[in-house]
Amino acid sequence: MAKVSAKYEVMVVYSLKNGEESMKALVEKFKARIEKHATGAVEVNEDWGKRKLAYPIEDETEGYYVIYTFESQPDYPAELSRRLNITDGVLRSLVTVM
Repeated sequence: MAKVSAKYEVMVVYSLKNGEESMKALVEKFKARIEKHATGAVEVNEDWGKRKLAYPIEDETEGYYVIYTFESQPDYPAELSRRLNITDGVLRSLVTVM
């Protein structure tokens, strides 16, 4: 029997080079997108804020960290990961099953 839904956690490091308003717009955009496809509400939206990166990514030394936790169908996290990878303003992202 196929899995109906599972819990996932997504950590995203947003770029700060385009300004804080642009970064906050991306945070809200992905939160809304996750809420649209989640089978339940986004349970946790941890906002770690601005942190120093361990190593420079695209010549940036700081990033804005956000963690989303949600439940969805098994096919959605791959699509979310793909969209995060092609979005300007996202330095790194990681989707994991809880």
